[in-house]
Amino acid sequence: MADLKMIEDLTNAFGPSGFEEDVVRAIKAHSGALCLKHDAMHNVYAFMDEQAGEAFSRGELRQGERRRPVLMLDAHSDEVGFMVQNIEENGLLDIICLGGIHNTNIPAHSVIVKNGAGKKIRGITTSKPVHFLTAAEKADNSLNIEDIRIDVGASSRQEVMEDYGISVGDPVMPDVRFEYDEEHGICYGKAFDNRLGCVSILETMKTLQKEEKNLAVQVVGAFAAQEEVGTRGAQVTSQAVLPDLAIVFEGSPADDFYFRPGIAQCSLKAGTQIRHLDASYVSNPEFIRLAHEIGEQCGIKYQDAVRRGGSTNAGKISLTGKAVPVLVLGIPSRYVHTHYNFCAMEDIDATVKMAAEVIKSLDRERIDRVLRRGTI
Repeated sequence: MADLKMIEDLTNAFGPSGFEEDVVRAIKAHSGALCLKHDAMHNVYAFMDEQAGEAFSRGELRQGERRRPVLMLDAHSDEVGFMVQNIEENGLLDIICLGGIHNTNIPAHSVIVKNGAGKKIRGITTSKPVHFLTAAEKADNSLNIEDIRIDVGASSRQEVMEDYGISVGDPVMPDVRFEYDEEHGICYGKAFDNRLGCVSILETMKTLQKEEKNLAVQVVGAFAAQEEVGTRGAQVTSQAVLPDLAIVFEGSPADDFYFRPGIAQCSLKAGTQIRHLDASYVSNPEFIRLAHEIGEQCGIKYQDAVRRGGSTNAGKISLTGKAVPVLVLGIPSRYVHTHYNFCAMEDIDATVKMAAEVIKSLDRERIDRVLRRGTI
């Protein structure tokens, strides 16, 4: 079973897009014997040993100098959140969204504002009590982000700035703490999209660490920042690593409450989601075929998904260099891009096992088939 303390620490960490420092610290705290490097964007790179990490720092892992193909494990470290845009004279904070959040999911929740000194201040996203709504407002369900503010308990702009230390540009995250229901195997918390992917990188690399020298590929972990605002971190990590292959981990939006059985493609306790298509990329069929084979051979539950919308870091990674085959594995997570999420521990474990077994199964012939799509 995945490390519960790791899941708790990574999901609890403060990390809206562009402010991933606390997530980086949590990743480091749970990295074990892995060697970590990071860049100015708060992207983190993980290596099986210090020698590989130092070679990366010296630029010695370039494609023409490799003894083995490089397989990059990707997950994004940021979460959807907010930023303070203005501070009004009455002390309310105007906000903008960092990432895709539906406006109706924002009001009447507890949030945490992190000021420039690093202090975390609780606030409440405003909502107008029913007592004060006009008949027209009751009939109109539309809501603009400009109508939603954060109240930290202050009564003036001066108080907010001087007593609370809050400034324009400060980041905000949902105020939710992780819990685990052991009886039912259910995790509750925030930022499952995509701290669960970060957990999956760490768990997969630790699983493979003892047999790393026997692998046909060199595994590099890449925790990418700023995915929720345009998959920006992955554009950097993919250029830095220049992978030959990649596995992308995601906290994928569960759909089992929105579609009937047989139509739902991301259900809790139905295994890892293998994504064939979304708005960002078309999958590599040979990589998909390998995942299916591993699932059947090893008894790993999986579910196939074709998505009309949505995107992952696979979009940027797959277009790197001369093209990179990418396998996207998703952990079904209910209510992503809202304050509160549920996921099943068994789906995390299935995702980690699928990635580890796929990597162990790779040999020169299979790698060539994936790189050439099995037809050339």
